[in-house]
Amino acid sequence: MKIKLLRFCRLRLACSRLFYPCTYGCAVGVARCEFVENEPMKKPLKSLLNALLGPAIIIVVVAAIWFFRAELWGSHEAVETPTASPSGKSDEKQTVLEISGQARRNLGLVSKPARPQTYWRSVTIPGVVADRPGVSDRGVTSPAVGIVTAIHAFPGDTMRPGDSLFTLRLFSEYLQNTQTQLFKANQETLIVQAELDRLSSAASVGAISQGKMIELRANLTRQQAVIQSSRQDLLTRGLLPDQIDQVQQQGEFVSTIEVTAPPLMPQTSLEDGHGNAVRQASLVTDSVSPNDVAYEVQELSVEMGQQVQAGQLLAKLSNHQSLYVIGHAFKREASFLEQAAEANRAVEIEFAEVNTADWPVVEQTFVIRHLSNTIDPDSRTFDFFVPLSNQSHAYEKLGNTFLVWRFRPGQRARIRVPVEQFENVFVLPAEAVVREGPEAYVFRQNGDLFKQLPVHVLHEDRLAIVIANDGSISPGSYLAQSSAASLNRVLKSQSASGKAPGVHVHADGTVHAAH
Repeated sequence: MKIKLLRFCRLRLACSRLFYPCTYGCAVGVARCEFVENEPMKKPLKSLLNALLGPAIIIVVVAAIWFFRAELWGSHEAVETPTASPSGKSDEKQTVLEISGQARRNLGLVSKPARPQTYWRSVTIPGVVADRPGVSDRGVTSPAVGIVTAIHAFPGDTMRPGDSLFTLRLFSEYLQNTQTQLFKANQETLIVQAELDRLSSAASVGAISQGKMIELRANLTRQQAVIQSSRQDLLTRGLLPDQIDQVQQQGEFVSTIEVTAPPLMPQTSLEDGHGNAVRQASLVTDSVSPNDVAYEVQELSVEMGQQVQAGQLLAKLSNHQSLYVIGHAFKREASFLEQAAEANRAVEIEFAEVNTADWPVVEQTFVIRHLSNTIDPDSRTFDFFVPLSNQSHAYEKLGNTFLVWRFRPGQRARIRVPVEQFENVFVLPAEAVVREGPEAYVFRQNGDLFKQLPVHVLHEDRLAIVIANDGSISPGSYLAQSSAASLNRVLKSQSASGKAPGVHVHADGTVHAAH
């Protein structure tokens, strides 16, 4: 912009009469001022004018630049002016929204009073349900050399102790010799006993020497020992007492034997982690009667017509009442696990279940039994073990009873191990808090109105959020337990409409806002 300063020049002086140049270039860059003397002046006046003319021109130029600074460079100072909303009100952030009862039901919105409590921060470790070695599985072996002639149970069938599993035709020379020995010893005993009875009267009068009687009695004792050892041997081979009696007394040798389900293990070997005995599975009730307890055939290891050796595995029976939840932890988590195991601190387990409505609530307290001292070379993790007492359902089909377990080996789980304690805090579900940048909000309910409250989050995980009890929430306030994100979107929508929810007019004309 060019500014002419001729209006500031009141004197026209001759250039040749001045000590200053005749032409001055202004700072704004355009006008040229020419000064010419109109009338003769005295020498003192000329000297004074010559002394003042230069500074005066500089002052005039500086004043002009200052006066027109906005047009020359623009204003760098921002002047804040209050803005008003379209409705004419000040632009204040709205924190209250209104939700009808139908909308709350559509959102499944539930409010509960906030109570200060103690919360344990936990680390989540993946785990898997597994059989408990030496407890969950039982192997059934062949008592002697034989051929499988019948299979009475198949995978999935439930068996009680003593139920028949296989029929074996004996093919063992040793077992045949034992039966022969038992029968011969029994017959020899009868002969010796009859001889003693016949000679006892003659020995009493001295007709028979006492040495003969002593020899007969020793022989009788010897045969009885053979009978006792042979019977015990046959019992361990799987023969029933009735079958052994037939072999001993009638000479009817056993050519086939029944392999049955084994008896239960002592219950004192099963513990739940607190030293309490865990009862084994039952079909319908929790009774520990041997008639109710069942095994499940998990696997058959032989086929029909197959020859088996003594001690060969025939089948695997399972009893999934007592299991383990095995966690896979990294080395950096070892200290947390050691402290929890040493303090017998309860851990939480979340199982991968589709529907839990058909099962009773798990009332067991889970604690870590022990930690593994080896690290898997592939995953670089070590295992820790949490005992699990299973639940079961039974149903009848075609005269057979089948068992359904709630927890199955191979089922995935999450184990939450407590590591840090928070006291006097509020704990809410993860869906009860919504975030906007660094801010976190909850919603307090008052009838149909919900007020947005800023809070300080101390800790959060996938399920819960821990909020500091710093006065932002009053104890006992009813807070929305879910759908915080939806409430926040409704709040923004109602704020954009410019209508504050809950505003009403009294009879005297005064306006009462929501609070």
